[in-house]
Amino acid sequence: MNLLTPRLLGTVAALAMLSACSTTLLPPSKVEAPVAPAWQAPLPHAGTVVSLANWWQQQGDPVLAELIAAAQGASPTVTNALARIEDARAKQAQAYAALVPNVNAQASAVRGVNQPQVPVATTLQAGLQASWELDLVGANRAVNEAAAAQVASSRAQWHDARVSVAAEVASLYYVQGSCLQLLAAARNDAASYQETARLTDINLRAGFVSSGIAALARAGAADSNNRLTQQAAQCDLNTKALVALTALPEPQLRSKLASAWEKPAQAAPVSVNSVPAQTIAQRPDVFAAEHDVVVAAAAVGSAKAQRYPRLSLNGSIGAMRVSSGGVDQNESTWSFGPLAVSVPVWDGGQRAAAVQSAEAAYKGSISIYQAKVRQAVREVEEALVNLHSTEARTADATVATKGYAESLAATQARYDHGLASLMDLEEARRMARAAQSAQISLQGQRNLAWVSLYRALGGGFDPGTVAEARTASAP
Repeated sequence: MNLLTPRLLGTVAALAMLSACSTTLLPPSKVEAPVAPAWQAPLPHAGTVVSLANWWQQQGDPVLAELIAAAQGASPTVTNALARIEDARAKQAQAYAALVPNVNAQASAVRGVNQPQVPVATTLQAGLQASWELDLVGANRAVNEAAAAQVASSRAQWHDARVSVAAEVASLYYVQGSCLQLLAAARNDAASYQETARLTDINLRAGFVSSGIAALARAGAADSNNRLTQQAAQCDLNTKALVALTALPEPQLRSKLASAWEKPAQAAPVSVNSVPAQTIAQRPDVFAAEHDVVVAAAAVGSAKAQRYPRLSLNGSIGAMRVSSGGVDQNESTWSFGPLAVSVPVWDGGQRAAAVQSAEAAYKGSISIYQAKVRQAVREVEEALVNLHSTEARTADATVATKGYAESLAATQARYDHGLASLMDLEEARRMARAAQSAQISLQGQRNLAWVSLYRALGGGFDPGTVAEARTASAP
């Protein structure tokens, strides 16, 4: 007897055709974003730190690492990113549930008289009901893959949030270090001006200098005090900004900063991969944008799948026991089916519109991903340029600061012996102050350049770890 009847053959052929459609519903989820084969900006020569994951601990500054940890714990951005991970995992579990049968159990017990003059009866029932949508065109599989990609994307966004907070705290920390150094220089400068004004006032009373020279000395002292007050206010503002970021009490934070800046910290150098494509692959925002393309592609496939027939299968099995008048009756039931097919006929264009909307979102995700890659390249290039610039200017700034300091000392000595005018001393002070401020600012810019490079390189993000976590988290 031939079991493959023409009707059965037709059904099998139709199901095979629908299954084949699953490979054509999804648009490409892997999109190319070409980058240059090499960096255009010079790479740092002093880079020694290979892994950025624990870069802050490698700075040799425990206070900085402590402040970053506190800020990451208090940051609402990081907290929201963690919440998005949990939400993505829950949605992944829901998507996986659509791929397996749904089974429900029922049980009941009834005792009573069902008919007149019939003994009391006890009826016990138990059963299982199962339903399963056969994913012929891969719609549910696409949704499940999209959910897994969303989990990976949310984990990358969480890492990106932590890196952003760390970079913000470190930048402000180094800015505060430069501010405190400038404050110390302003105090010394103000003290020097005050001493000059005091000596000039004595000479005025003795008749050795004119009132105009004394007025100039007092004006210089007042101006230096003004700069000192302004610099102190800026340092206070930086401290309060760190308080807001770290959620630490201000007295405690000031105590930590006081001990930390006894020896100003310098950012540790890092190494940069010479291949831009490999470097960009370590960016969590690029990784997340790439997986957003996967999610958008799955949404297109899911929308297209709604235009194809859907096949579902149901089944049940049950058992019943009736006890009445000392007599027990056992009955069992089972069913396989119905095997139901749902065919979309007319919806007024709703499904077609859903496909168009999903395709538009897919194109938008590709554009965002490619823009993220370009932005990542730009940020790395800019960080390299700034780093190279600060390193190239360091030697000249050191020479300038030393030279102007020596010139100021010589002019001060000449002024004390009446061989230089107050105008000469003022000019020497101005040049020395400007050179010292420039050197301190340049040191701060170097630290900020390293922080920017750390941020641009992805802050130690490892796509392989996220991929392993994505596989492990799949039900």
